[in-house]
Amino acid sequence: MTKVILNMSTSLDGIAAPESADADGMALWETIAGWVFPLRSWREQQGQEGGADSLDSQVWADNFARVGPQIVGRTMFDYGYPHWGENPPFHAPVFVVTHRGQERIDKSGGTSYTFVTDGIEAAVKQARAVAGGKDVLLAGGVSIAQQALAAGLVDEVVLHVVPALLGRGMRLFGTAQAGLRCIETIHGDGAVHLRYETR
Repeated sequence: MTKVILNMSTSLDGIAAPESADADGMALWETIAGWVFPLRSWREQQGQEGGADSLDSQVWADNFARVGPQIVGRTMFDYGYPHWGENPPFHAPVFVVTHRGQERIDKSGGTSYTFVTDGIEAAVKQARAVAGGKDVLLAGGVSIAQQALAAGLVDEVVLHVVPALLGRGMRLFGTAQAGLRCIETIHGDGAVHLRYETR
């Protein structure tokens, strides 16, 4: 059965994203997500060579082997789209939750961007419809994650917790409430990887 997976990196104090895209925000982002950049599996996904064959790399590969369609918010799309290029790393349909609709964009490698203007529930429904037996990935950002949790749409939460206390930024969970049961803990070099089922 297709599951909806929330998969994000956070600091030890639960910060998942900076509040701005200025130099300080980008430094914060490097701390939160920087553990993935040296990984062979991540680099292959970006069309790059080299990288470390570590436990973290295997965790990244295993997590993404199970997912097909992805859901992102408009802010993440607007920031990432210029950098993702003509052959983006998704290789699957991407559903962008937004208030500003536009025509679908098709790219090389199986990636398409569909703009969903009627909320997170509609995006999840559309993603499930094209999942083909794979799981649906809630890739970010924080607002999308919080909306999906609040609506009870998340089946699993996968956290990659980096050893840093940031004290500022956007907290992943905020006021969201969900019962969680830990079903996997993996101690990597760059992060502790935690997997939870929602209750």
